[in-house]
Amino acid sequence: MPILAISLLIGSAFLHAAWNLLLKQTAEKYIAIWWSTLLASAIFLPFLVFTGLPAREVWLLLFASVLVEAGYYIVLTTAYREADFSLVYPLARGTSPALIATWSVLFLSEKLTVGGMFGLGIIIFGLLIVGGANLFNRSGEKPQLRGIFLALTLALLISIYSVIDGLAMKHTAAFPYAVLIFLGPPILTSPLMFRLFGWDLLKKQLTVNGFRLVAIGLLIVFAYMLVLLVFTIAPVSYSGAVREFSVVLGALAGWRFLGEKLGGLRAIGSIVIFVGILVIAMFG
Repeated sequence: MPILAISLLIGSAFLHAAWNLLLKQTAEKYIAIWWSTLLASAIFLPFLVFTGLPAREVWLLLFASVLVEAGYYIVLTTAYREADFSLVYPLARGTSPALIATWSVLFLSEKLTVGGMFGLGIIIFGLLIVGGANLFNRSGEKPQLRGIFLALTLALLISIYSVIDGLAMKHTAAFPYAVLIFLGPPILTSPLMFRLFGWDLLKKQLTVNGFRLVAIGLLIVFAYMLVLLVFTIAPVSYSGAVREFSVVLGALAGWRFLGEKLGGLRAIGSIVIFVGILVIAMFG
């Protein structure tokens, strides 16, 4: 796998962990993610005058991706409201690479090398170590079953839109595609937002948290734009695994900024993930 691709994915991981942390700290998460994607898309939309729209042959894929990502944001905000960040984030991101690799082989006709498959397996194992470290709640008595279910649902949605977008990147440029896939979900969910919250509350959240909302939105778009660029130069199956280096950053962020637990098991998982990335870099 090209070193440039790995570098872009690690950069994306930092941005991804950052916006998830900012979102976790907001009180009204549905409103925050809605405003964030809408504002960021609006900022980038005028640049389409210069870049043009995505290629005509990917519009159906774009619409499918928008639908899946709208569901992703709804489930994501629910998960962050009801479970620990350091449970949901690592588990969701940690289990998605296996699904992405499966769909990539089945639907994108990607062929994995033996070394690449070995590296992919190492990363998935490391991700599950990091994510599994918090499968139990703070009392250590019972699993957070609803949080686990929501995290696994997120993993499925991540794998679906990743493969859709990987296919689209074979036929169009990353920038206009990224702008429209982030503009679509807030537009589709606008009627629901107005019915659930009303304009007064939506406006209040924008006024109070405007800077944070714009920051989240810009981080979202830039993080995924880097991933889309990688999809044009590297296999989606490997990319989907390497980008989940963000789970290590997410676990560290939950510990450092949110007071959540961080144990030796996660440190071991982090080392395993690094080893997997190195294997893919050399043999993938």
